[in-house]
Amino acid sequence: MLRQVYCSGFQPFSQRLLPWVQSTAVSGSRRVQPSAIRHVRSWSNIPFITVPLSRTHGKSFAHRSELKHAKRIVVKLGSAVVTRGDECGLALGRLASIVEQVSVLQNQGREMILVTSGAVAFGKQRLRHEILLSQSVRQALHSGQNQLKEMAIPVLEARACAAAGQSGLMALYEAMFTQYSICAAQILVTNLDFHDEQKRRNLNGTLHELLRMNIVPIVNTNDAVVPPAEPNSDLQGVNVISVKDNDSLAARLAVEMKTDLLIVLSDVEGLFDSPPGSDDAKLIDIFYPGDQQSVTFGTKSRVGMGGMEAKVKAALWALQGGTSVVIANGTHPKVSGHVITDIVEGKKVGTFFSEVKPAGPTVEQQGEMARSGGRMLATLEPEQRAEIIHHLADLLTDQRDEILLANKKDLEEAEGRLAAPLLKRLSLSTSKLNSLAIGLRQIATSSQDSVGRVLRRTRVAKNLELEQVTVPIGVLLVIFESRPDCLPQVAALAIASGNGLLLKGGKEAAHSNRILHLLTQEALSIHGVKEAVQLVNTREEVEDLCRLDKIIDLIIPRGSSQLVRDIQKAAKGIPVMGHSEGICHMYVDSEASVDKVTRLVRDSKCEYPAACNALETLLIHRDLLRSPLFDQIIDMLRVEQVKIHAGPKFASYLTFSPSEVKSLRTEYGDLELCIEVVDSVQDAIDHIHKYGSSHTDVIITENEKTAEFFLQHVDSACVFWNASTRFSDGYRFGLGAEVGISTSRIHARGPVGLEGLLTTKWLLRGQDHVVSDFSEHGSLKYLHESLPVLQRNSN
Repeated sequence: MLRQVYCSGFQPFSQRLLPWVQSTAVSGSRRVQPSAIRHVRSWSNIPFITVPLSRTHGKSFAHRSELKHAKRIVVKLGSAVVTRGDECGLALGRLASIVEQVSVLQNQGREMILVTSGAVAFGKQRLRHEILLSQSVRQALHSGQNQLKEMAIPVLEARACAAAGQSGLMALYEAMFTQYSICAAQILVTNLDFHDEQKRRNLNGTLHELLRMNIVPIVNTNDAVVPPAEPNSDLQGVNVISVKDNDSLAARLAVEMKTDLLIVLSDVEGLFDSPPGSDDAKLIDIFYPGDQQSVTFGTKSRVGMGGMEAKVKAALWALQGGTSVVIANGTHPKVSGHVITDIVEGKKVGTFFSEVKPAGPTVEQQGEMARSGGRMLATLEPEQRAEIIHHLADLLTDQRDEILLANKKDLEEAEGRLAAPLLKRLSLSTSKLNSLAIGLRQIATSSQDSVGRVLRRTRVAKNLELEQVTVPIGVLLVIFESRPDCLPQVAALAIASGNGLLLKGGKEAAHSNRILHLLTQEALSIHGVKEAVQLVNTREEVEDLCRLDKIIDLIIPRGSSQLVRDIQKAAKGIPVMGHSEGICHMYVDSEASVDKVTRLVRDSKCEYPAACNALETLLIHRDLLRSPLFDQIIDMLRVEQVKIHAGPKFASYLTFSPSEVKSLRTEYGDLELCIEVVDSVQDAIDHIHKYGSSHTDVIITENEKTAEFFLQHVDSACVFWNASTRFSDGYRFGLGAEVGISTSRIHARGPVGLEGLLTTKWLLRGQDHVVSDFSEHGSLKYLHESLPVLQRNSN
């Protein structure tokens, strides 16, 4: 069933908690300052939410993406999460954000259970304060200042601290949850409560009743009276985990209550293949039963009883009982405010425990294979890389029937789900494959002098020579939508430039992408570099791929402007090459040719309106208004069924005009066009710089001086004179193909072909040269002589 919930717009939590904090002395020792909760992420004004929550318990989720369907969730807060860095008192800001996230999920219709530590730390803070207050002021004065400073606080017994802190901890939780109109209930348990069958039934019944009444149970071990842990035993045929700490308690509760998900928050990002902090430690994204031998456990947390080994044992026990588990960091200031909701949304956070081991490699492993394969590819001779591309071009025509059959499956599955322009992008044909093969052969020819080309040679000093040479960027991640023909194009460019490649295509082209990738790997195999190009088939979300900054060197999105914007926003430390929008302009000058204008406007707008290089704004010189040329343009647009929007100046000239445009920065991507009036070529240039996206802009004029002025002064990646905007394309530019069109000003700009996928490195060859020889009193002098660049013999 779909449970629909309306969440009212709460006042930000930091504002609601502040009056309570200011009026309540936490443990009597100090008040919480506003800065302690200033970083809390606000979840106010949450819109209407619909969450699919129906599932049958008994088997854990196989993939992270399924976690969004979790209905009953246990969140375990470790001592390091709840406790301040000085181990005395609670981290209030952190707790506030955790309560906020739990409340959001509860208000979505989920059933949340909290297993919390913190009573000992809270009690230690209170008892220390009481001890200090009990010191006689007179005694302190007579003791002298130095002795007062050295006054020792006695070691506090943990059970006493727990007894003193439990009520305060619960009062704090109750005050926090009240801000969200959520009721919380306290349950204290010990291991003995699970060994007595009647007590187990009572506990189970209590928890179910609380959940039924939409109350959040807050469970903790009763540390004031907790007995020594019992060894694990078998109770009436049911495997029982001994409650030694809150990790085992959370796992036990998760299985007892048949929960869908257990989230264990600690002070580390998750499970690593070696102790966190070591040089080669890598976070384990997915952990499978039986993988314990590949993990080295480090020391325990600074507080609390359970270390990572205890967490893994508890997690595996819960997984065996049908509950999915994620271990993640609940203390990192940049992520703790949304770590729980991120996990439930299926984002790649922490370590996910799964019983289903995928048949293929993980995306991290694919990235490593692409890197090593790319490095081998870069060491091949140019002729060998060209041979691979020629072979791929041959395969595209030889295996035409198999490719078109796979594409037919994609089209049949997409029918009724995709709009007509997207279906057109998805469709492959014999002519498209032939054009692809021609483009690939162009790339093969141009690749003869790409990697290792010497750009500059300098004699720094006698017998000390410097070279600047071209090299691959590294590992490219190319994300593309709908267009399967993008795969062989990008693969050929990556092969020619010696780059490793990760490809993430849209699921609507899954069948086409699969066979095209197999053919690519077949071509790569002729020189033993099959793994250089990888197709990501796992359920990785784009946002998760954008976090792989240690694997990926450059992200290239190919698709809608929304896709590009999303990737640019999600990329964490990885450069993104692309354009967020394709707002292309065409300026019709007062000296434009009547014969050229309608032809150029029609081709730019109507030939393929969904393309990023399609015309979006037509600028017309004011002298052309009410002229026969203007009428011809309007008539042609009407015949082509183009919807016209009027810019503010254009609208002011007309008594009855089309709807005034809402924004002059609109990329329509359809048969829609904005028309605006300008007073001069300079006015047109100013308009383009203010409202354009630096993609492609055109002038139509017969005045060469005006045209050159436009070409030199418009600051866009592509600027044309008397030519359609649709020429802005790598294939049409003679690059063979493109990985995308870049509107950035760093590295590559415009249609990005082979050259845009290369960077440089410096090679210095000397004979025992040291910098000190070039000092004021040294024996050598810098020459810095330019040397001729030796071109590679292509024969």
